[in-house]
Amino acid sequence: MSIAYTVVTLFAAAWVGFSAGALLLHAGWVVDNLRDYGVPESWWPWLGWAKAAGAAGLVAGLFVPAVAVVSVTALVLYFAGAVLTVLRARAYSHIPYPLLYAVPVAVAGVLGLAAA
Repeated sequence: MSIAYTVVTLFAAAWVGFSAGALLLHAGWVVDNLRDYGVPESWWPWLGWAKAAGAAGLVAGLFVPAVAVVSVTALVLYFAGAVLTVLRARAYSHIPYPLLYAVPVAVAGVLGLAAA
């Protein structure tokens, strides 16, 4: 396991965990946008816990590589869905926001594959 992989993975996990916490705690800057995008409020806890599980999976994946693969895949798909949701809402200036979370996760996945 490389130092770069470990550092990027821990950063990505913390970053996604922060995002999960912001959603689960109903931070205004998060939930206002979700309302604007048309995401039903009943989905918010599920989305927040999915991100939290993905963040935990990234950390666990440092010790169990198969968990890392599943977590990276799930989180990349999650944030791809977020981009599609933003596009559907025609909030084009918001497209970079989900990508800010997806890119470190994807980089962690690539570094993990390189380290294997």
